[in-house]
Amino acid sequence: MRLNKFLSMIIFVTFFSVLYVYQQSEIIRLAYAGQKQQVIFRDLLDKNSVLRYNIEKNSSLVSIGSSLSEGSDFQMPDKYQLVKLVPTSSGVTFTEAREGRQNLISRIFGLNRQAEAKTVNP
Repeated sequence: MRLNKFLSMIIFVTFFSVLYVYQQSEIIRLAYAGQKQQVIFRDLLDKNSVLRYNIEKNSSLVSIGSSLSEGSDFQMPDKYQLVKLVPTSSGVTFTEAREGRQNLISRIFGLNRQAEAKTVNP
């Protein structure tokens, strides 16, 4: 009976020792996997910040204005050069917009019937 008890105790200790070693190896394996995912996450975060910077830089008004003025025949209109689009059966035609009649109040207070955009030259 003593030998049977000794062998069962050895088997019991061996089983828990093997279980402990397996647990420790899994902890180390999962720690390496977590570190690898953190490195990947940091790389993606860096790429994200670079892409955000590029988007903000390319969508700035300065960048859009320089790309418009360099690559096309873009021209700012003069102060009183207004164009009106008139739909026709063959398409759209451009006509010069005429100033409408002004009533007495608008003449006195200098109110215009149209809104005009003015450019700011730096």
